[in-house]
Amino acid sequence: MPIKDIIDFAIASTPAEHYRPDPAKVLAGDPAQSVQNHYSSPCGQFSTGVWACEPGHWSISYSEHEYCEILEGESILHDQQGGSRKLKAGDRFVIPAGFVGSWEVLKPTRKVYVIFEQSGS
Repeated sequence: MPIKDIIDFAIASTPAEHYRPDPAKVLAGDPAQSVQNHYSSPCGQFSTGVWACEPGHWSISYSEHEYCEILEGESILHDQQGGSRKLKAGDRFVIPAGFVGSWEVLKPTRKVYVIFEQSGS
């Protein structure tokens, strides 16, 4: 494989896809989102790119494992047990498959994501 096949996020020209969560999952605001999925593996289980979202709050349920690095903004990740974690630029973390809770964007947020969707999850 030649070096030209390496994906450099700084120069990738992947078009952004714009979307909103299912209205039934929205808890507050209008969390308009976009994603630039810079790479997906041929098997479809691994993908990575940049995600962005406007302020809002919605329910989440993870079937995938996701590594996140917050680039800018401020969000709060809430679990079903009443716990929460404030997220800000520079934070790096993994959300394991099976996590259920909500994501609340306080200030427009951008993150790098790396997702692994386990077969049979």
